[in-house]
Amino acid sequence: MSKILIRGAKVLGGEAQDVLIDGSVIEAVGPGLSDEGAEVVDAEGKVLLPGLVDLHTHLREPGREDSETVLTGTRAAASGGYTAVFAMANTFPVADTAGVVEQVYRLGQEHGYCDVQPIGAVTVGLEGRKLAELGAMYESAAGVTVFSDDGKCVDDAVIMRRALEYVKAFGGVVAQHAQEPRLTEGAEMNEGVVSAELGLGGWPAVAEESIIARDVLLAEHVGSRVHICHLSTAGSVEIVRWAKSRGIDVTAEVTPHHLLLTDELVRTYNPVYKVNPPLRTERDVLALREALADGTIDIVATDHAPHPHEDKDCEWAAAAMGMVGLETALSVVQETMVDTGLLTWAGVAERMSVKPAEIGRAKGHGRPVSAGEPANLTLVDTAYRGSVDPAGFASRSRNTPYEGRELPGRVTHTWLRGKATLVDGKLT
Repeated sequence: MSKILIRGAKVLGGEAQDVLIDGSVIEAVGPGLSDEGAEVVDAEGKVLLPGLVDLHTHLREPGREDSETVLTGTRAAASGGYTAVFAMANTFPVADTAGVVEQVYRLGQEHGYCDVQPIGAVTVGLEGRKLAELGAMYESAAGVTVFSDDGKCVDDAVIMRRALEYVKAFGGVVAQHAQEPRLTEGAEMNEGVVSAELGLGGWPAVAEESIIARDVLLAEHVGSRVHICHLSTAGSVEIVRWAKSRGIDVTAEVTPHHLLLTDELVRTYNPVYKVNPPLRTERDVLALREALADGTIDIVATDHAPHPHEDKDCEWAAAAMGMVGLETALSVVQETMVDTGLLTWAGVAERMSVKPAEIGRAKGHGRPVSAGEPANLTLVDTAYRGSVDPAGFASRSRNTPYEGRELPGRVTHTWLRGKATLVDGKLT
């Protein structure tokens, strides 16, 4: 059946309306639409959003299929309400050539649970020494517009400047993993009271803040775009706020876990809380929430970082850094931003769909829920509250910091160009 009528949904959290999908597009939006010839989805009391877009996902394929694959990662994305994800370049081999990004792009097309837009590496092999084939990746079938060495910082200022100059020619953006490597040698957690008490190597806030300060000035000098990945400190917020006040073309993201969790959790020595950048203080968390609310931070990005069991179920020092996040992101944002009154659901749509699609130039995504637009949609039961059970995840990995934690909200349906990828909480 090509027609679907979503009955009584609160579009962007507003008044209840019906939304009629015909094929791959939205045919009509309004109250009392006819359901003749249509499959009816009862959405009374639920919130309808444009399909979510994640600008920062690790799908691990090629090379680390023991952690995740494009198939399992996109299934996890659909479960979390995402219709498009941007796949980071730190694969094996690194996505630093047209051939590798095209492989990832085509795998996404084959599986069909969400659109996959590869992110190209800034430097060859993520080694920070020589620019990768930026132009070739842009001109490839994948049409790469976002470039990042995420997992590593482009710490050489000359290389960073050249990358910013290069991508400016075709409207691309460099997404920086802000971490001064010399300041984080041996670092295992946030530098502060807790690290001192536990005797763990401290990861100072200035290691992030110094790179952001340098890069916004480089972006201003070159007249190019820079995007800050997983911003995590109150000081970083102030630098980005200052840069925007000067008219510098900078955007920034925050992860769900940095909106909720603090370094106090590291007292458990549970490696599930080991992440890059590290969990920060309560002061940082509150500053990040305020910055997301006022638009200083533009978007929420998951930094979905799956790892196999053996890479996290070990002693703290040996554990890999990272957390899965696609299937819990919207619930964490509801908990920290909506239920606290900091954001409306329209604001959530802006920060988790509209703006990330705009930054990454994801065609057909982040569009209004209105007639004539692509039917990329997410339906959320915001009244639901339940305990997180990673055993039910679609992701291949289970390294979530929320196991057993009660969170609000549940995605019940996801549509990609009118095709249901998730129905009543179950993948199709």
